[in-house]
Amino acid sequence: MSTSFFTTRGVDVAVADVSKTYKMPAEDVQALRHVDWEVRKGQAVAIMGPSGCGKSTLLNLLGGVDRPSGGRVEVDGMDVGSMDERGLEVYRLRKVGFVFQFYNLIPSISAIENIELPMIMAGQSEAQSRERAQAILDLVGLAHKALKRPEELSGGEQQRVGVGLALANDPALILADEPTGNLDSVNADAIARLLVSLSSDHGKTVIMVSHDANTVAHFPTTYAMRDGRFES
Repeated sequence: MSTSFFTTRGVDVAVADVSKTYKMPAEDVQALRHVDWEVRKGQAVAIMGPSGCGKSTLLNLLGGVDRPSGGRVEVDGMDVGSMDERGLEVYRLRKVGFVFQFYNLIPSISAIENIELPMIMAGQSEAQSRERAQAILDLVGLAHKALKRPEELSGGEQQRVGVGLALANDPALILADEPTGNLDSVNADAIARLLVSLSSDHGKTVIMVSHDANTVAHFPTTYAMRDGRFES
């Protein structure tokens, strides 16, 4: 892919004394407990931990999907937790790329149309969106499957389109939540290497959470979480 398609570099990420408590009928659930953590721009880091340890909650806070109960969530010097709803919409559309376990593709449209959609929402022309989407599909190794709908793709191919979708608007920050959870080991390894390459080759800040040690092993920097905190 031409470097002109990826011009935005990674961002610094910092959380300071961050807690998150969910109000439940029976009792409150404290998902994060006074977390302090930093990631430097352009790093690729993985967070490993069991279900319920707080790792996905942390991604949701960084992505502006949820707000902290206390503390500060800072991305590129911006206090994400204090943004209004419109500010969060713009932040998610332009600054963050999400990769999900269940691909998050629209089943009724083709792979290339899935990748085009966020670009069109951001105001790019149809011609620009098509050119960039084709280049992104080439990057993830699926240029020849551009016109296939998700149901016509394997799980590994759908997740590659999912990574392409995350890259559509040239975000500085890539957040991947259990991106290999539905994949066999071969495809899981390929997706992990692709995510790391977004940091090493294109300067993105990449944060992945997973419970799979083999997937995490591809990342140069790893952390462990348990009970809402990072382990030493």
